[in-house]
Amino acid sequence: MKPLKLFIGSGFGSGYSPVAPGTFGSLLSLVPIYFILQIDSVLGIAFFVTICSILTLWVSPVCEEEWGEDPGTLVMDEFAGQGLVFLSVSLSLDLIPNLIVLSLGFLLFRIFDIWKPLGINKVQKIGKGLGILLDDLIAGLYAFICLKTLIFILCKFFDITF
Repeated sequence: MKPLKLFIGSGFGSGYSPVAPGTFGSLLSLVPIYFILQIDSVLGIAFFVTICSILTLWVSPVCEEEWGEDPGTLVMDEFAGQGLVFLSVSLSLDLIPNLIVLSLGFLLFRIFDIWKPLGINKVQKIGKGLGILLDDLIAGLYAFICLKTLIFILCKFFDITF
């Protein structure tokens, strides 16, 4: 069971990247997120975030035992946070606007996850799997607010359709 938990915790191997494992985990999470957004941007994404959150809490003790406290290799929490960014975000039928929205959401999430402003850093210190998860969910929430605001501004004031 331990190898399975480590594999899941590493974001199916993306967390083993020697540089920026969180970035690679977030990037890999965009693959299922894209397909989920094609089906249901509310329930589908909510289900994705819930499953990734449960998985993070389930694998965290084993991952911390193997890799140390709040290890960079553990990126399943990035999957949950990155998913939250796209809650209720609709994609269009055109690939280019979809790539723009996915890229903006990815960049916003990484900014909030790396810089940890507005209390995110304090939440991370809760410890164990809960702190590991909550900091990414809050970063995802902040990125969600920014992404929805950007989409609104671009659509309303610049007549760009997503």
